[in-house]
Amino acid sequence: MQSFKPFYIARLPRILFGRGRLNEAPALIAGYGRKALLVTGKQSFFGTPRWQSFTEALAGQGVEWRHCTVSGEPSPQLIDDTVGRFRSDNIEVVVAIGGGSVLDAAKAIAGLLPSGDSVMDYLEGVGRNQTYRGPSTPFIAVPTTAGTGSEATKNSVLSVQGPDGFKKSFRDECLVPEYAILDPDLLATCAPELIAADGMDALTQLLESYVSAKANPFTDALAWSGMEAVKSGFFPAWRGIEPEAGEGRAAMAYAALLSGITLAQVGLGSVHGLASPLGAFFPIPHGVVCGTLVAAATAVNIRALQAREPANPALVKYAQVGRLLSDETGLDDQPARDALIALLSEWSDTLQLERLGAYGIAAADFPRIVANARGSSMQTNPIMLTDEEIEEILARRV
Repeated sequence: MQSFKPFYIARLPRILFGRGRLNEAPALIAGYGRKALLVTGKQSFFGTPRWQSFTEALAGQGVEWRHCTVSGEPSPQLIDDTVGRFRSDNIEVVVAIGGGSVLDAAKAIAGLLPSGDSVMDYLEGVGRNQTYRGPSTPFIAVPTTAGTGSEATKNSVLSVQGPDGFKKSFRDECLVPEYAILDPDLLATCAPELIAADGMDALTQLLESYVSAKANPFTDALAWSGMEAVKSGFFPAWRGIEPEAGEGRAAMAYAALLSGITLAQVGLGSVHGLASPLGAFFPIPHGVVCGTLVAAATAVNIRALQAREPANPALVKYAQVGRLLSDETGLDDQPARDALIALLSEWSDTLQLERLGAYGIAAADFPRIVANARGSSMQTNPIMLTDEEIEEILARRV
């Protein structure tokens, strides 16, 4: 009989999922007030015909709107500047339509519009260590990519890039979106390289939360369902051949949503522990970090578990995922784990995800990266890795 230990499930957004669900957004927005702030990327939605029809629908609902754009990963300065720009406009609802960076930025903006505080008051590890108490402006998240799962989390990830850079979170349950609207049709404009990086991000989040030290039966069920969706939909979405691509995009939107839910509940692992300093110190996209490191990190985790914690349930879970993704249901545990590592490596190669060296990362950088990799994600890795083991992950993909 399965053992059910106590667990806690944090607040989730109300979720609208399915093709065409974007059409329901204007009425939902109007339910929160008559003044909306729309946050988009510079091109992903704002530069498409959907923008005009969407804003016309807002006007039809009697909603006035302001607009700002986010380009690249958001910085604390961007958040503070945007809050200062719109705070006097009496914004009643913030709506983000874009990728993970857009959603993260809008989440922080919504959280700070009521007070006008600086996000540096609350940014973990580098801020002023004040306690955020809300309230947040009501926030509606509409992802146009399938990767980060930000539409389901309380985390706003902000970055300053460079030698003294950082990548840290402003997080609180007050920041969870009121609604997450997932319309797979919005993914149709994503380039194959974006689908590849985002899809590997979602898969990594699902795998890491499945083997997390804090995993529980609730999150396991969601993570497993998400990995099933990745298995069926990732490559059809990436290849872009209709009608299979349409079903693939729906599967990946669903998988990314579940990855956001599970990471928010039980945390992640060594890949995301490394993604924080890598993304802060070097111009490497987050999804590329995940896609290029996940096979190496999985191999190092498995070896460490076998050496030091052979009874750890994560070893069985890695085998289960190996059988699922490889479609080799009859494999014993060790061959299944080997199959998982091989398959993850094969996917990284097939998707042509760059190695770390392509972004200027060299062995001389490893000590600094490792020293900054022990944030919250590394704390829920299924086993505590040594500095040497973390360096090995990097060395395998430099």
